[in-house]
Amino acid sequence: MKVLFIGGTGNISAACSRHALQNDVQLYLLNRGKVRAPGLEEAVSVKADIHKPGEVEKAIAGMTFDVVVNFIAFTPEDVQRDLDLFRGKTGQYIFISSASAYQKPQSHYLVTESTPLANPYWDYSRDKIACEELLMKAYREDGFPVTIVRPSHTYDTVIPVAVGSWEDYTIVDRMKKGLPVIVHGDGSSLWTVTHSDDFAKAFTGLLGHQQAIGQGFHITSDEVLNWNQIYEAVAEAAGVEPHLLHASSDLISDVADSIGMSWMRGNLLGDKAPSVVFDNTKIKRFVPGFVATIPFRQGIRRTLQLFEAKKERMWISKDNARLMELLAEKVMQQ
Repeated sequence: MKVLFIGGTGNISAACSRHALQNDVQLYLLNRGKVRAPGLEEAVSVKADIHKPGEVEKAIAGMTFDVVVNFIAFTPEDVQRDLDLFRGKTGQYIFISSASAYQKPQSHYLVTESTPLANPYWDYSRDKIACEELLMKAYREDGFPVTIVRPSHTYDTVIPVAVGSWEDYTIVDRMKKGLPVIVHGDGSSLWTVTHSDDFAKAFTGLLGHQQAIGQGFHITSDEVLNWNQIYEAVAEAAGVEPHLLHASSDLISDVADSIGMSWMRGNLLGDKAPSVVFDNTKIKRFVPGFVATIPFRQGIRRTLQLFEAKKERMWISKDNARLMELLAEKVMQQ
């Protein structure tokens, strides 16, 4: 099976690339060639910038694929470009959407693929919804062979916290120094974090899957934790006891707004603040035997080892550190 990944070296996509190669997929990676994840030496490099359609057309001239997957499409303009580029060139196009597109606030805690798509809090999610709508219109009207996949809080090379960014070491550094770390709400809302290697197992089963055309799926672990447990597992992996302070999502958002981190409001209210549990019945029906096997307590240890193996990965975000300090000050004053 000949498969083109647009991206293929990121937090989720690198694991999908490795798993595809392990399952004898003839894998092509289309990217600018600036990052080469380990274990992907057998993939064929297609060097092009997806944001430059003329460059892509030249790079894939005369080529067709059984599957094209775009891990880095975020807007309807991105999707329209892909429709123009790959119509007639692929037997399946997989769009990586987001489980944050599901209804917020949700009418039921258990999310299935039939849960409505509606998120008034986060423009990222609304853009993903618009992408899905454009693709499904192309499927209904022109038979464009789309499959939609919605990850939720999937980690490997990132630290999946809720307050602050994922890509830096700030939270762990504060924990190791005994400094307070902010958790939204009272920490009891339910959440699901999924290791990229588990996601990749189910995802690979959808490649070239004829019955998956025109369908949408989320892929997550079945392990459900509350946010206190998530932060406690991060601290345990770091070998320390956490000092957790709790603040309302509104307070966190207001303080973040005041220091130019306005994206935090959508990230919390539009995704991580409410309890969300995913029903994975559908993906298990289409990919028999899929089961997530990496518990968070184990997976986060592997993630911290990745950070700590290279000193440059252990960088501290001044914005995140400032946000934590301001919030800790406000909570202490209450």
